[in-house]
Amino acid sequence: MRLLKVATCNLNQWAMDFDCNMKNIKESISRAKEAGAVIRLGPELEITGYGCEDHFLELDTVNHAWDCLKELLLGDWTNGILCSFGMPVIKGSERYNCQVLCLDRKILMIRPKMWLANDGNYRELRWFTAWKQKEHLEDFLLPIDISEALSQTVVPFGYGYIQFLDTAVAAEVCEELFSPMPPHAELSLNGVEVFMNASGSHHQLRKLDLRLRAFIGATHTRGGVYMYSNHQGCDGGRLYYDGCSCIVVNGDVVAQGSQFSLKDVEMAVAQVDLDAVCSIPVY
Repeated sequence: MRLLKVATCNLNQWAMDFDCNMKNIKESISRAKEAGAVIRLGPELEITGYGCEDHFLELDTVNHAWDCLKELLLGDWTNGILCSFGMPVIKGSERYNCQVLCLDRKILMIRPKMWLANDGNYRELRWFTAWKQKEHLEDFLLPIDISEALSQTVVPFGYGYIQFLDTAVAAEVCEELFSPMPPHAELSLNGVEVFMNASGSHHQLRKLDLRLRAFIGATHTRGGVYMYSNHQGCDGGRLYYDGCSCIVVNGDVVAQGSQFSLKDVEMAVAQVDLDAVCSIPVY
């Protein structure tokens, strides 16, 4: 039996409040470790806050995010636990909305968002570029101070997944779940069993039902563990994020956070049997 314990969270992050955001991130990792989880997922752009708006265009915002990531990696926060951190990353002359996957004080890969939210309340195309290169991973040269601190120079950047000895893990960022060709559809056929969706989804009437239907549908026919993490509360902008981070296994919701909690950090933890995931019956 292959048992895997995973943790996802609702975080009350504030745009450009790096000290507060780091405090919440560290607390969520500590709680995940206390629960025995080996994977910890946080919400989209959790280091900077999601609603930074035109501050995303400032180089200082990206540099502060790297400083925060360096602090997390130089400490023991990622020891023995795979952590996915959301932050903006500049590659070449473009800014990308990324999930940085880290383990044991190293960056395993950087996953840029491929489908950007650009309707209703969202204007991600104003600040970020959508990643369209799906054929191969590219090399990303880390900033010099990060490289020297971590003794790591180049990391994989792009669309892909991480293969461990007993399972494969991949990121699917927010809007990608609702795209015409969601990544989980292709990745599940390549043996990926655990999907991590970092999101910044605001409250709207009956929107939670749409999300849950999407998570359930993503794992009902193909099998899989789907982790979803969201912001909670206001971050200084116009929107209210309603949390509801959850874990879905083979189409069943096995853990879910609250929708309107006032807590800064709220965890959802579940232990799943990966053998049940890979042996899901086909009807």
